[in-house]
Amino acid sequence: MKFLKIAGGTAAVLVLLAGVARLNRDYIILHAGHFLLPHIGPNHPVNWDQGPSTAALPPNQRPPNVIVILADDMGFNDITLHGGGIANGAVPTPNIDSIAHEGVELRNGYAGNATCAPSRAAIMTGRYATRFGFEFTPAPVAFARIIADFIRPTALHKPIFREDQIENMPSMDHEAIPLREITIAALLQKTGYHTLHFGKWHLGAAAGNRPEQKGFDESLGFTAGASMFMREDDPTVENSKQDFDPIDQFLWANLPWGVQYNGSPWFEPAGYMTDYLTREAITAVHANRNRPFFMYFAPNAVHTPLQATREDYAALPNIADHRLRVYGAMMRNLDRNVGRLLQTLKEEGLDQNTLIIFTSDNGGANYIGLPDINRPYRGWKATFFEGGLHVPYFMRWPGHIPTGVTYDAPVGHVDIFATAAAAAAAPLPADRKMDGVDLVPYVTGQKTGQPHQSLFWRSGEGKVVLAGGWKLQRDGRQGKQWLFNLAADPTERQNLVASEPAKLLELSALLDSQNAEQAKPLWPTILSGAIAIDHPGGVETKLDDEYIYWDN
Repeated sequence: MKFLKIAGGTAAVLVLLAGVARLNRDYIILHAGHFLLPHIGPNHPVNWDQGPSTAALPPNQRPPNVIVILADDMGFNDITLHGGGIANGAVPTPNIDSIAHEGVELRNGYAGNATCAPSRAAIMTGRYATRFGFEFTPAPVAFARIIADFIRPTALHKPIFREDQIENMPSMDHEAIPLREITIAALLQKTGYHTLHFGKWHLGAAAGNRPEQKGFDESLGFTAGASMFMREDDPTVENSKQDFDPIDQFLWANLPWGVQYNGSPWFEPAGYMTDYLTREAITAVHANRNRPFFMYFAPNAVHTPLQATREDYAALPNIADHRLRVYGAMMRNLDRNVGRLLQTLKEEGLDQNTLIIFTSDNGGANYIGLPDINRPYRGWKATFFEGGLHVPYFMRWPGHIPTGVTYDAPVGHVDIFATAAAAAAAPLPADRKMDGVDLVPYVTGQKTGQPHQSLFWRSGEGKVVLAGGWKLQRDGRQGKQWLFNLAADPTERQNLVASEPAKLLELSALLDSQNAEQAKPLWPTILSGAIAIDHPGGVETKLDDEYIYWDN
């Protein structure tokens, strides 16, 4: 499907197409971005707030810096830490791996949710996002309709689009963390930290909900769920498009290539997005070298659209598949930029007094059509199987976390808030239920036992509880349950619902009690779609394939 680029006569074209079939109406929506995108001005320098020219105290005598690095849609098998990686190790990730080697690898680290925005809401607040109603990923209604209409004609399991809920949907900018919630940035800001955000936000864009209004002194990035990495026709870019995927088609047609600084008018990045965000983050480190800072570095790599620099693409000639090679080049670029940020900390003498936390917002997505990105786990982004929830999760803090530690107890994204707050000696909010805990005492052996008796997730009719090494998942749309003993079956191959009735009863009661504590969603689910568990998008689903329905 070619993109509709309209230089003039827009009204006439819309009138002509509006009276024809529904598919053509959706075609307009799908390609509206070419004349509805915001005006994006030329690149200009960002004037970062300059900290003190001299430090009142040396780095080792002042509160630690905290940097949270959040990859986007990175699969468990996208890094080479465990000897695997993209294309059987063809894309080394030494810089990301080094955070685990020089600190702790949280081997059973779980995302806040299986899609990006609720997971980010959990990271920002230290609470299950369902506690305050942030249950579904913000997206335009047109986007949900496009997906349903694209998939419905050929789908074995038909998507459900809820026309009756459209009137109850707020605009995407108002699908946000409630104003009463306290972000980790706001908490640390009050204790004297300079707070910085780079990259993706996806937690609201209306007045009061933007990052610079939710605790960040400075924010450079974009509020939507994705962005172009370069112009599609840039001579230095390699693109990979998935014609089988309506999400991909919508993004190519509608995403801008631009950023905002503290809500400024849009302007172009100076180069490939991940490179640009890293250069600016490095500049901000220099500007803040003499005062404590909190940095939330959230590039959109390796989220679609799949775009890589030709330099990174050329460095992977042994990967024959073009799509995999572009994806691998994006991962190579992300790893190199993580290394650049780590090196800057060393050059400024800050690395020994900086807590670094690295993770991904959720597992790799099925809709890019690559089968091995979450290996060895089943499932994908937008499923509560391990492939959607079990993510790389590392922490490095010299002098506080020993080198080369591994920790096996289940931990979650909700723990980032409490861990960062404890490092900064900032008291946790006492007026609300906090789901996260400070992980440092556990990974260092100062505390024994499990950080969590259970972990819980919900997205509409999909619900999961994890406790004592057992995991119960319900899909209310199908009326199906899965019960797994993860200690014996970490890749979820044996459903024990029929053979373990006592454990099923126990976890059912726990799931129900956890679910009863959650709030009503702030906005309704408008789309439910079937996702095959054991193969990616672009592969025909068969009658005996297991699947889940995902509500959003």
